[in-house]
Amino acid sequence: MSTYEIVSVEAAAPPGGAAESRGVKAVAEKGKQWIANHEVHSSKLEGPWPHGNRFVVRFTFDVTNKPSGRRLQMDEVGVFTVENEKIVREEFFYPTEA
Repeated sequence: MSTYEIVSVEAAAPPGGAAESRGVKAVAEKGKQWIANHEVHSSKLEGPWPHGNRFVVRFTFDVTNKPSGRRLQMDEVGVFTVENEKIVREEFFYPTEA
């Protein structure tokens, strides 16, 4: 069992979910749900670019959303905060639909 907390913040809440997830289990489950709902055709990561106790990574994905069948290109940036050699906060920035 993990002895630290992590917070994950999305730019927008997923359908039926919250924009913020707290705790290792909740963040892991969020990742599992994303994988279960997307077919990844390709992906690219750039970085990391460090700055003090934070770093940034750019992600680009070509995915199909399984529930809708819609194929889309995703381009996002993640800002990660590190304490005691562990990521304690991750924040994702990307365009959201109004």
